[in-house]
Formats: sequence, C-alpha cells, structure tokens
Amino acid sequence: MLDSQLFYILCAYSIILVIAVLLGGQLSHWLTLTHKRMQLVMSFVSGLMLGIAIFHLLPHAIYTIDAANAVDIAARWTMAGLLTMFLLLRLFHFHHHDITDDAHDAQYVELSQDASHHYEADKGYAHIAGWLGIALGLTIHTIIDGVALAASMQADFLLLDSSARVLSFVGLGVFVAILLHKPLDALTISTMMSRGDLGKKQQRLVLLGFALICPISASLMLWSFDFVANANGVFIGSALAFSAGVFLCISLSDLLPEVHFHSHDRLSMTLALLLGICFSLLLINLEPDHRHTAVANQAYMHHHVEHE
Repeated sequence: MLDSQLFYILCAYSIILVIAVLLGGQLSHWLTLTHKRMQLVMSFVSGLMLGIAIFHLLPHAIYTIDAANAVDIAARWTMAGLLTMFLLLRLFHFHHHDITDDAHDAQYVELSQDASHHYEADKGYAHIAGWLGIALGLTIHTIIDGVALAASMQADFLLLDSSARVLSFVGLGVFVAILLHKPLDALTISTMMSRGDLGKKQQRLVLLGFALICPISASLMLWSFDFVANANGVFIGSALAFSAGVFLCISLSDLLPEVHFHSHDRLSMTLALLLGICFSLLLINLEPDHRHTAVANQAYMHHHVEHE
C-alpha cells in the first residue's frame, strides 16, 4: 500500500504543477517574451536540470541499486534514457521553446503570401502532422517526467532515516526542475493553439489535460513500486538512471544550439546556466541526510513488509 506521506506530498506537487502549466500557457499574454529573455530562462532551467541529473539522479540511482555492478547498471540505463529522449526529439520535433524575432515573422508572412495555392493542401497536412507529432512527443516526454518524479520520491523516501521522513519533501530537486520546465512546454502548446481555430475554453481544456499527465503518470508509477513483484532497489534505481539520461538530453538540447549557432549574450546566458547548476546544488543541500550506505534494498524490503 502506498505510504500516506508520499501520497500527500504527491498531491501537493500535483496541484502546484497543474497551476504552473495553466499559468505557463498565459505567459505570452502577461510578459513580453523576447528571444534573449527566453534564452536566459532556458539556460537557467537547463543548468538546473543538468545539475539535478548529475548531482541527484545518478548518485541516488547507484545508492538505490545497491549492487556490486550498480555503476554499470546505472550507466546503461542513463544511456537508454538519453537515447530514448534523443529519438523522441528527432522523430517528433516537440522541444522548441524559442521566440521568433519580428523580422523573421515578417519574412515568414511574406513568403507564405507568395507561395502558390498548389501547396496549400500539403501545408495543411504538414500542419496537422506537426500538431500530432508535437502532441505525442510532449505526452511521452511528460509521462517520463512523471516516472522521474515518482522514482526520485520513492528513492529519497527509502534512503531517509525513518525519523527524517516526517515533513520531508522527498524528490524536491526533480520536482522543482519539472516545475520550472513545464511552463515552457505549456507556452509551446499555447502558441501553437493560438495559430489555430481553437477557442479559449478549448485551449484551457487542452492545457489542463496536459497538466494532468505528469501527476497521473507519477501516481501510477508510485503505485507500481508497491505492487510490481520485482519493484526492488534495482527497479527504482534503474528508473532514476533512465530519468538522469532524459534530463541530460533535455538540458543539452536547449543549450547546444545556442553554443553552436549564436554568439550573442554569451556571458549572460553562461551566468544563467551556472546559476541553474548552483540552484540544483542548493536544492540537494536542503534535503535531509540520506543513508548512503548499503541499505537501500533492505529499506525497501522492510517498508514493503510493513505494508503487507
């Protein structure tokens, strides 16, 4: 049976995530989002996700697996997560948070007006296909976020001393990383919908549905840790390592285009990146001390027996 503290913490996280996504979809109406501002935000969030992957998810995966070959298992699952997200990005092209400059918008409109009517049907088909790809890609991406959150919460809970579990916000670092990244995804969806024929009410329903995906997947994953027969330290640790690979791929996919193709604002974006990494260290230091010894599987078995 799912521990009541984990359930209440997940409920709190879920409410905050839903609110963040719904507000993220309205960002463009409240703020002037220039290219530079978006890149600064992306650099900070990328640094945060990079730090959470390296400083939190990977070490905790190794601690939780608690086996002689724990490092090898974690490395393989990290690569699996990175390649999975890379292939999703390659197939569906859903991870795009940039703000197009006005000059580029004007050029696009002019080229669109000059295009022949012969290509209108193909463009419409491409638009629908693009929408489906983005929707599917973001859905899978958000489900994986839910898996990462659930695995982090469960691992933190098992690695904490029983006296430290009370009022401990387990999985805090992963939660904050997802919390700051989801509004960017919501902004992508909102921008896409604003170019279509959906009304305001329909747009809100779409955003609400998107906002609920992560909490639902996290809930199902937490329940699976209790009910799947082999949901031991290896199972949870592998999920953590897989999530670390996903976080690495997401953060680098935001950072690398700027590194390679843009020479502007290098200093400010580098500082934002470093601030994000420092923030990840701060979040980790705010967590209670963990039992980073060979006790993860024993803790799981004891916890599992208590609830049978």
